[in-house]
Amino acid sequence: MSENRRPAAAMKISAALVAAWIAFEGFTPAPVIPTKGDVPTIGHGSTQYEDGTRVTMADKPITRQRAKELATNLLEQEYGTCVRETLGETPVNETEFSVAVDFAGQYGCATWGKSSILRDTKAENYEAACTDYLRYRFAAGYDCSTPGNTRCSGVWTRQLARYNKCMGAL
Repeated sequence: MSENRRPAAAMKISAALVAAWIAFEGFTPAPVIPTKGDVPTIGHGSTQYEDGTRVTMADKPITRQRAKELATNLLEQEYGTCVRETLGETPVNETEFSVAVDFAGQYGCATWGKSSILRDTKAENYEAACTDYLRYRFAAGYDCSTPGNTRCSGVWTRQLARYNKCMGAL
């Protein structure tokens, strides 16, 4: 059953999205590089601080509380804003918006901005937009959907989850 759609520009980050992000990302108090070819992250997968400064491997550890604040602020201010601005008045439901923000949080606003997901959502071709999530299965040129891979299986698992959530909300 389809959720009610309203303009993306009016959408907000939900507590459920923050909780899901935190659960998926886990917690690392000190900076790590999560997969080969990735950039340093800290806390719950944050790649930068609120002021735009990128996380480096030399950064000091943070607390769980700081990690949650950082994740919440970045999901709302950076990735939520990115999705709201690019979709504008395009009608989306809460799930479609949350999945898009989650994607932008993982892949960055530049990737979101040139994605087939954005293009199909703006065209209100919602089923195609959901299917487009499955295209983003690579990390450092490696196909993370390869059965039995131990290099980046989480990338593929996350894309499958996005696809399933998105399709379930149509």
